[in-house]
Amino acid sequence: MPNSASDAPGALARARAHAPFLSMALDRRPDIEAMLAAGEIEQALLLARSAGDGIDDTAVALRRQRLALALVVAVGDLAGAFPLSRVVTELSDFADRSLDDAIAAAIRRRTPDAQPTGFTAIALGKHGAQELNYSSDIDPILLYDPERLPRRERDDPAEAAQRIARALMEIMSQVTAEGYVFRVDLRLRPASEVSPLALPFEGAITHYESSALAWERAAYIRARAASGDIEAGQAFLDTIRPFVWRRSLDFGAIAEIGRLTTRIRDHYSAGQAIGPGYDLKRGRGGIREVEFFAQTHQLIHGGRNPALRLRGTRASLDALAEAGIIGAEDARVMGESYDRLRTLEHRLQMVADQQTHSLPADPQALDSVAKLDGLAGGAELVAELSEISETVGRRFDTLIETYAPTGAVAVEAPPLAAELSSLGFDNADALADRVEGWEGGQYRCLRSAEAREAFSHMRPQLLRALAEAPDPDRALLRWEQLLAGLPSAINVFRLLDARPGLLAVVMRILAHAPTLADDLARRSDLLDTLIDRSAFDLPGSVAEIAAELSRGEAGDDYQRLLDAVRVRVGEMRFALGVQLVEGQRDPLEVAAALSRVAEASIDVLGRAAIEEFTQNHGVVPGSALAILGLGRLGGAALTHASDLDLVFLFSGDHAAESDGRRPLGATLYYNRLAQRVIAALTVPTAAGALYEVDTRLRPSGAQGPISVSLESFERYQCQDAWTWEHMALCRARAMFGTNTDRAELSRIIGRVLDRPRDPVILRNDVLEMRGTMAGHKPPKGPLDVKLARGGLVDIEFMVHFLQLRDHGARTPDLGEAVQILENLGNLPPGIRAAHDLMVRLLVVVRLVAPDGMYPPAASRGIVARSCRLESWDALLGAVLEARRQVAVAWKQVFDIELEIEG
Repeated sequence: MPNSASDAPGALARARAHAPFLSMALDRRPDIEAMLAAGEIEQALLLARSAGDGIDDTAVALRRQRLALALVVAVGDLAGAFPLSRVVTELSDFADRSLDDAIAAAIRRRTPDAQPTGFTAIALGKHGAQELNYSSDIDPILLYDPERLPRRERDDPAEAAQRIARALMEIMSQVTAEGYVFRVDLRLRPASEVSPLALPFEGAITHYESSALAWERAAYIRARAASGDIEAGQAFLDTIRPFVWRRSLDFGAIAEIGRLTTRIRDHYSAGQAIGPGYDLKRGRGGIREVEFFAQTHQLIHGGRNPALRLRGTRASLDALAEAGIIGAEDARVMGESYDRLRTLEHRLQMVADQQTHSLPADPQALDSVAKLDGLAGGAELVAELSEISETVGRRFDTLIETYAPTGAVAVEAPPLAAELSSLGFDNADALADRVEGWEGGQYRCLRSAEAREAFSHMRPQLLRALAEAPDPDRALLRWEQLLAGLPSAINVFRLLDARPGLLAVVMRILAHAPTLADDLARRSDLLDTLIDRSAFDLPGSVAEIAAELSRGEAGDDYQRLLDAVRVRVGEMRFALGVQLVEGQRDPLEVAAALSRVAEASIDVLGRAAIEEFTQNHGVVPGSALAILGLGRLGGAALTHASDLDLVFLFSGDHAAESDGRRPLGATLYYNRLAQRVIAALTVPTAAGALYEVDTRLRPSGAQGPISVSLESFERYQCQDAWTWEHMALCRARAMFGTNTDRAELSRIIGRVLDRPRDPVILRNDVLEMRGTMAGHKPPKGPLDVKLARGGLVDIEFMVHFLQLRDHGARTPDLGEAVQILENLGNLPPGIRAAHDLMVRLLVVVRLVAPDGMYPPAASRGIVARSCRLESWDALLGAVLEARRQVAVAWKQVFDIELEIEG
């Protein structure tokens, strides 16, 4: 292994003895050698960076810098003073500076006084990742803006750009008496066999958005605007980001990566065996396999998790482990193996400054490389590489098995009718005709040859999953509805083919949860969320969810944020629904989680709407928006079908005016801002809809302004509000606003709820309101435990009556309030259990039987188990008993019999 950081003399000795290139460099720069011998490595590095100072010829200046820098970095590496991260960063930074200088010099050849704008070098590969080899090619994409490129008036922009590109190549790559700077390879540009050396930005964007290949996506994982017009280059990368980081998984692209890797192994078969000639880069368990291991996972998951969009291999592995996508031990082992392979790769390249990755075939040369590294000899080096290769190769083999294309061996399939009959389907002949009709042009998503091929791979698994579904007929019908709604299904078929276990989950969704099935028909990419283990985790706190929803990148605008929030919230809600169907979570936990997601959405979109609104209208000094949540949102117990009951308020003087270029009075300002927030929460975008918002609980109801001042809100609640409005405040909770305004809202609500009340008048008001509601809003069906007598609404009315009468049990959480009142004896024992049972049932029924009617027989077990009961009959009995208990409580609280229909 390399010696310690104090071994500069030993490093110099090994360089002299085993690396002819380094020995030559030492002869040319005795001043640097003296510094290195004295251990002054950082000072030597500063001297190397200035090696070209004062030289007018850019080509000569860069070559002298390169030689000096290569010498210092190599000795610092050999001495142990520079870790691998420092080595590759120094080399990559020099490549950036060199390209920058070369672009400027190339432009000045024809336009001496021009600023080097409108011409960009996009770094790919190890250069983009800032992980350059010791003796590496660089693979930039050269792009230009025809409108901004410096040129003579009579020059055509395209011809001027090619002239600059050719000059850049000459400055960087031509071998002279001074050596070269970098070998520049432009073959990664779009259609390199026919395209010019430099491409206009718009032409490149068109290529990547329409006709780019899978390997180009992988290449752009590590892309970076490195040199020239950096700002223009970054704008280009922002534009093509959806091409690189797709939210919808592309298993066709992943399979192509698998095919590419398999071809690499086959092509370099001579370099696979550990020993002389082993290829550290392309061999089994080599550098390329670590990089592909990280990049394949990034391609799969990076579209939905921006935290994975990193360029560096080590950083990417660590991020994948942090996200739970790969194991922490895999990340550590692969990362440490990568660092060691890269270090040994550098040793090979230090010998003669050649871009080589293979161990020497000659035993004496192999020994020399090992000794340059500080090892005893070639045998020790080969033994170490053998262990690394097995460690990396074994993990990469698993990746190939998962994502490489299947079906290499053709097996003749039985006739479809016979296959269906063997799976237990009745009337197999008719069903076979139906299935074959799918591929006969009935559905748009199956009309292309590629789609039909992808479907044929997964059809046997699909039919087995349908046969095993608890309600095959229902699942089959919903599957056809899903096909009818998909504009394209190639990716869905490939995903389900690659994940047979996921197909079973999909069948259960289709059989049991029409709400989720409809979501899938609209957004097939929701299946992608189920790939991650985190799909069955509950979302974190409101702050954590908000941080995830607001996580964006440079170049994101307001509309892109709205789309991103809709996509991610849709994924969270879908995953929570799947957890219910799969019996993974208590519905009470899901209800609380749905509420946290909604609250985080209000926070993120509220802030975004304010930021966008203030660009035109400024802010109202000393004032801010506040949002109050009521109902199930205030009580943190949402279902998948819940609206958001919101009241918009603002602090400060209602007569004030905003300070923007289009000033508004405070009341108009906050009413328009409230409308903007409501639109952010409700208006469908390209990513779909989000929530329904109900503002009818605001002061003066639907006839009043959408937003009022805190002062007006307090005055209305104290002077004009009806009893039912005070009942609503019992479940009110601040969703948005400054800490000061939240505290003021709490004070106002407390003042209103603590008002002395005549118990008789209060009782009469509450009973009158419940009777009116029962007449206007009857239960939708036998499972509507919200509106049925003895249901959740009756519990709410009792609780709010007691809260207002006695000024206690002050919490917006209805379940907690029930428990407090039970403990005080104001409600009889068992009401909390009745409440929890009916909330569980309500949350599940909103997915399984949204019409409030009994679900199909096959789905009833899911409902019963979610409610912690062993059977459907037991559930019906428990619900009836719970409603009777509520009737007993109603009698205790109001001294009125409540008729419960069984």
